[in-house]
Amino acid sequence: MTATLSAGPAAPAAALAAPWGGRDFVADLGGPVHGVDFGGPPRSAAPPLVLVHGLGGSHLDWVLVAPALAAQRRVLALDLPGFGLTPAAGRLATVQSSAALVGRFVREVAGAPAVLVGNSMGGTVAMLQARADPDAVAGLVLIDAPVPVPGSWRWPDLRLAADFALYATPGAGELYLWSARWRMTPRQQARRVIELCFADPRRASPVVIEAGVALAELRRGVPGTEQAFLQAARSLGALVGWPGLYRAVAGALDAPVLLMHGEEDRLVPAAAARRAAAAHPGWATVLLPGIGHTPQLEAPGPVAAAISRWLAGDAAAARRGAGSAGGPGR
Repeated sequence: MTATLSAGPAAPAAALAAPWGGRDFVADLGGPVHGVDFGGPPRSAAPPLVLVHGLGGSHLDWVLVAPALAAQRRVLALDLPGFGLTPAAGRLATVQSSAALVGRFVREVAGAPAVLVGNSMGGTVAMLQARADPDAVAGLVLIDAPVPVPGSWRWPDLRLAADFALYATPGAGELYLWSARWRMTPRQQARRVIELCFADPRRASPVVIEAGVALAELRRGVPGTEQAFLQAARSLGALVGWPGLYRAVAGALDAPVLLMHGEEDRLVPAAAARRAAAAHPGWATVLLPGIGHTPQLEAPGPVAAAISRWLAGDAAAARRGAGSAGGPGR
C-alpha cells in the first residue's frame, strides 16, 4: 500500500527546510502527516533513512545532517502527531502510537525496509517499531535515546526533573504547559530548549534557531499541542520507569544498531549509554565528548560522518571519526 501524498502546507511552512534542500509533503496515514524529503542518490537500491525527532522536536532537528546523509541514501524526516507541522487531529501521541505511525510511514511512504534514525524519544519510537515489525527495519541509529539499564539512571538536571514531575501530574502538567505558552515568546522557548539540549549553546545554528522560532509561531494557535506533548512525555516516562520492559524491547532487536550519545547530555545520562553498550556488545557505539542531548544539531559534521561510516559497514571507523566531536563540526 502507498500513502496518498500532497504538496506541503502553506508557503511559509513549506519553506522551513528548504535552505537545506528539503521538500515537504503531507501523507495521509489515518490523518495528515507532514514529512520532508531531502532526496538521495538517483536509482539507489540502499534502504532509505527515516529520521524521527524527540519530545518537543520536529523535522528541523535533522536539517544539519540530512544533506550529508542524502549524498549516500534517500533521506526522509517526519513530524509525529501533535509535533512540528503534523496536527494531532484526534490521534494519540504516545510512543506506542507514534511507533505504529512510523511503521506506516516506512511501508507506505519511504519504502521498507528502512534505517530508522531516532533522537531521544525518537530512538524509543524507533526501537518499538523495530520490535513490532522487524522486517521493515534494516537498521537503527539511536542518538541519545533513553536505554535504561540497572544502576544507570538518574536526573542530572534538577530543573528537568521538576519539569517531568509536573508533566506526570494530571492537571498540573496541562496548566504548566498552557501557562508556559503565554509566559514565554517562541524565541524564549527556543533559547530554553537550547540551554537544556546543548553542552555549549554557542554552537546553535542561528539559521536553525530562526526556523524553529518561525515553526513555533505557526504552532502557537494549533489546538492539541499541549495534550500531545503530555501524552508523549507520560508514555515515555512510564516506559523508562519500567526498565525491565524496555530492556526486553532492546534485547529483542535483530537489526544492526549504532548507539550514539553526547557525553555531556543533561537529559539522558551518558552512563546509560555506556551500560547499554556493555549490555549489547553487538551494537556499534560512539560517545561524543563535550556534546549534549542533540548531537545532530550541536556536532552535525561528526554525527553525519559516523552514521555514513556505519552505513558503509565500518563500525570501527565510525567510532574513530566521531571520537573528537567536541567542536561544532559545521
